[in-house]
Amino acid sequence: MTEWRVALAVTGLALLTFFQFPGHTWLQQDTQIYTPILEHLRDPSLLRNDMVAQHPHVAFTLYDEAARTLRAITGLGFREVLQAQQLITRALGIWGLYLMAEALGLSFAQALAVAAICSLGASIAGPAVLTFEYEPTPRAFAMPLLWCGIGFSMRGRYLAAGIAGAAALLYHPPTALPFCAVFLILVVVRRQWRALVPLGAAAAILLLVSRGGGPMWIGRLTPFDEQLQRLRASYVWISTWSTSRIVHHLLLLAIALAALWRLRDKAGLEARLWWIGLPLIGVLTMPLSWLLLERLKWSLVPQIQPLRALLFVALAVQLLAAVAGFRARRRVEAFGWFAAAFLLPVVPVLTEPWTWRGPLVAAGLAAGCALWDRARLPLALAAFFAVPILGGVVNYPRLHPPELAQLSDWARGTTPRDAVFLFPDAGRGLQPGIFRAEALRAVYVDWKAGGQMNYLRDFGEDWWFRWQQTMAPKFNPLALPRFGALGIQYVVLQAKNRVPRPAAFENAGYVVYRVN
Repeated sequence: MTEWRVALAVTGLALLTFFQFPGHTWLQQDTQIYTPILEHLRDPSLLRNDMVAQHPHVAFTLYDEAARTLRAITGLGFREVLQAQQLITRALGIWGLYLMAEALGLSFAQALAVAAICSLGASIAGPAVLTFEYEPTPRAFAMPLLWCGIGFSMRGRYLAAGIAGAAALLYHPPTALPFCAVFLILVVVRRQWRALVPLGAAAAILLLVSRGGGPMWIGRLTPFDEQLQRLRASYVWISTWSTSRIVHHLLLLAIALAALWRLRDKAGLEARLWWIGLPLIGVLTMPLSWLLLERLKWSLVPQIQPLRALLFVALAVQLLAAVAGFRARRRVEAFGWFAAAFLLPVVPVLTEPWTWRGPLVAAGLAAGCALWDRARLPLALAAFFAVPILGGVVNYPRLHPPELAQLSDWARGTTPRDAVFLFPDAGRGLQPGIFRAEALRAVYVDWKAGGQMNYLRDFGEDWWFRWQQTMAPKFNPLALPRFGALGIQYVVLQAKNRVPRPAAFENAGYVVYRVN
């Protein structure tokens, strides 16, 4: 009966996080890159003139194989099969959070409340990563699988932990590396050698399917590479971060370790290894990244992006502070711990100026949890509505207007498959990437695609040339004929920038002109 109760509660919480807060998105961030790649791999005649589809970076992961296999079996589109995986892995991750809290001595309702607080998510300032990813990307699948593995290990189920970690490794190796490091120590200490078998098998599978197409292990960035990455992917370069952001992560580490010390009578060896090891790895990636990337110029670092391990510090604060709130003996102490747990979803950087709207909501929730023991689970669930509505937290913009959908439908239904489009007045907007994925038509260049330079050096040079030729200069209607020489067939302008020539398509938002 207990197992069914946990399963129902975890499923309900996963659905709440998916449809309410922190929510989910499609074609707003990295799915703008992955979707064209998947479509081209499925049907090479699609997007064969598109620079994103021509340069896939999915060799060292089973993300693409899993998506294409599920699409072939179910007959559904990539959006459906990817979001199904996102929802399932979220549920597994929330189960892992529940198991962690339970292992620290909490009851069913208390552990579920802790899992709910952690499920509010947190935005990690600096490396541009989230504890709960909104889009169905490889990292969005791998991260909750790691939480599931940590939860299993804290309950003494080492083989199950190894299987969860192996699944995460198959989806996104860079995300799983900190887990693997700590798990190896745990396996050695506990002598649970069988738990390493799934991880070893996963590593062998990745080497087999990569066919030498994985990350570029050896190489140094040229000055030009560095210049481009600092322009387009500055989050990889810690020297571009403000001092306050570095202090923020150190402060979070201190809070996490203080909470773990408060729980020392309930924290077993597994809990201590995970929640000292993972946050320390996260913080140590800051000097390590500076040394390997900014001093030694190692080209692998932008591909692995070790700074994203800082998310473990934020997760440790949410988990351990929430548990410490339940274990507190005094109301004032409980308020302090709950406030720390509720604050991260509303204040991304504690050491930078912030408005009081979000923190007041966090303080109200923390006060309620401190004063009324029986209200803690209802308040944790109410936070999914209070944070976005009362706290004013908006995780992502609305980027799918009907005019863009009409444009995509028109292009997909009436233009040649090999057609190449350009959005010269889009600037750094995300609309061209949405169009690429929905219309299945090539886009000559767009800002979002430039992030691929982290993985592919030649891509960066090509992207920069195209950007300088078409997007960097202020849009000039006289340049339209020149675009044809670059292989562009259609130019898409915002309706306010229409020019006096016949349009191939137009609606309230966009006007399309045939170039040649």
